[in-house]
Amino acid sequence: MFGSEKKLNDMAARLRPDLSREALGVGPDFPGIAPNPVLSRDARKRNAELRTGALALGVLVDWREVSSGGSPRVALMLDVETADGISFRGIADENLTITEITRLAPGQTFPVRYRPAVMDHYVALARDADPAHVQRLADEIASRKRT
Repeated sequence: MFGSEKKLNDMAARLRPDLSREALGVGPDFPGIAPNPVLSRDARKRNAELRTGALALGVLVDWREVSSGGSPRVALMLDVETADGISFRGIADENLTITEITRLAPGQTFPVRYRPAVMDHYVALARDADPAHVQRLADEIASRKRT
């Protein structure tokens, strides 16, 4: 690989300032958005772990298109709240259809999965989540906010 990881992250931030850590609202520990997650071993491993991660709720703050094409890739910025009461800014790197992208609006709530042992800001949309489980989680979070 060319150069250090820091140099690559700095170069990526210059090329796409809208995908910088500051623009995404995450801290310095965020590893960044993979230029091509199919070619990145770390991204493939992370995505596999996220598919079985813990369920949480994420409220859409904003999104950025990472690449276009047949299935556009977007970075979704979500304010995530876990069943344990932990809140953090989560980034979901997802392939969405044009129809799904046109329906994105700040304030939407999505079920997401995260890795509690890692807590690196990465989340994934939990498209497979049981609606009853999502509703129980939403009720639990809402009851905690009322008290």
